[in-house]
Amino acid sequence: MQKRRHPNIELAFAPPPINHECTSMNCSLFFHRALKPLITLSLSLAAAANAAAGGATNELPERIVSADLHRVKGPLNTNFKACVGAGRANEGLRADWQRQLARVHQECGFTYIRMHGLFCDDMGVYREDRSGRPQYNWQYIDELYDFLQSIGMKPFVELGFMPSALASGSKTIFWWKGNVTQPKDFNKWGDFVRAFATHLKERYGEDEVRTWYFEVWNEPNLAGFFAGNQQDYFRLYDVTAKAVKSVSPAYRVGGPATAGCGWIPEFIQFCATNPSPADFVSTHTYAVDQGFLDETGQTGTVLSQNPRAIYAEMIDTRKKISDSALPNLELHFTEWSASYTPSDPIHDSYHSAAFILDKIKGAGAAVNSMSYWVFTDIFEEAGPRATPFHGGFGLVNYEGINKPAFYAYQFLNRLGETELQCPDAAAWVCTNKSGGIQALVWDFTLTHPVPSVNNQDFYKRDLPSHPKSNLTLALTGVPTGPYSMAVYRVGYRANDAYAAYMDLGSPGQLSKPQVAYIQSMSDGRPERWSVVKVADDGVVRETFEIRDNDVCFVTLTKL
Repeated sequence: MQKRRHPNIELAFAPPPINHECTSMNCSLFFHRALKPLITLSLSLAAAANAAAGGATNELPERIVSADLHRVKGPLNTNFKACVGAGRANEGLRADWQRQLARVHQECGFTYIRMHGLFCDDMGVYREDRSGRPQYNWQYIDELYDFLQSIGMKPFVELGFMPSALASGSKTIFWWKGNVTQPKDFNKWGDFVRAFATHLKERYGEDEVRTWYFEVWNEPNLAGFFAGNQQDYFRLYDVTAKAVKSVSPAYRVGGPATAGCGWIPEFIQFCATNPSPADFVSTHTYAVDQGFLDETGQTGTVLSQNPRAIYAEMIDTRKKISDSALPNLELHFTEWSASYTPSDPIHDSYHSAAFILDKIKGAGAAVNSMSYWVFTDIFEEAGPRATPFHGGFGLVNYEGINKPAFYAYQFLNRLGETELQCPDAAAWVCTNKSGGIQALVWDFTLTHPVPSVNNQDFYKRDLPSHPKSNLTLALTGVPTGPYSMAVYRVGYRANDAYAAYMDLGSPGQLSKPQVAYIQSMSDGRPERWSVVKVADDGVVRETFEIRDNDVCFVTLTKL
């Protein structure tokens, strides 16, 4: 281990091990992989030396993110990691899906997971004998929910779609044929839901199941998802909610799970006057200005130019609830993302990390949860995907490679439990019980050119970022002593898996060495390591350059 010293700063580094499996790859890419950490560290050393000598010499504007450890805002609101989405229940029986979820849960801290298709025919839950008597089968759901319990997660139960043997019609959606029609017999549907809730109570215990959520259907205000009108949905909701509550009044049920924040006042009014039980409101939003559904993965989309997209709708929906006859209902956005199509390269782009943080910070306490759609590209609404980076929704691609969006959630999960007062709107500064300090800082800049350019054309390109400011993290009230400091970055060619994929020529399929290469270029290692000795004045100042749509995460760990 070699060491280099600067005034008040000690840094250590070691060359990365060379993976000889990759020697058959393009030589320039191989050396880029091997030398990247050393090049990054050399730049960091130069920046550290320059900062110690009196600051940056470039002419960028200065941005100061300040916090005093004696000025506490309160407990950190962790609604961002309450829930995450997944495609459909049957995908949750796959070994690779389960491996990825276990890791994403461990790294990002999600508590609940919500998915479509729990009652679809590929889950085998319902059939009728020759006399029309229902027969229930919970074995696949048990396997899925047992796995969730084993890794410390809970289901946010989406009650749908319709088993074909109970359906009133044959209309379906997606490659996996989810039946979106109403039940042929509402009594049988109510009995089925009641039997399901009873089974959960018997298998997992009432105390556990009362911590879950039961959401009725998905996006019934879209014809593709529900063969009926608003009143038809309200009838379905009423029968379903009462069936769940008949098993335990403590079980939490809600809806309307609409697209685009639709039907919220009407739903609340229905529940208040019918009356029909409701514990929460759920709905969805995506940061596009047109459309709601892309069943085949072929729709062009444009990122909204509204800087308040996503969180403005969350705040507005909270106000609608507060002004309603049921003002204390919880609010859960059970789907949200930059785009509603699983073929949008913005989901793979480095822009997504800063986008996510901007929207979460803007939403604040308006929501009880905001479930990012989805955690993995193992997602088959339009059928199995044919290429490793295809604009899928996931935080990781189908081979488990971390996308920039993954690190937004990993960094959030690493924030301490106590939030400090910080005047910067694009930053969190926190502390933990071990005396550590964490600062999460980003720049969210809308670089999308004009509304006439689709995301599918723009974000699939190589899009270099540009220097934005000299960012100074200025902390006061820091207890004296030595700290280990690490600086992590996500941005253009910094934990940027899609850029590494393009460097390989965007192959249709990846070999094992190519997967290893992309993983090595997006493995989340710090770009800078150092030891900082805090003097009696309790001041820490760290300056580094931030580019447009960069995310920087700084940790100080007491030694």
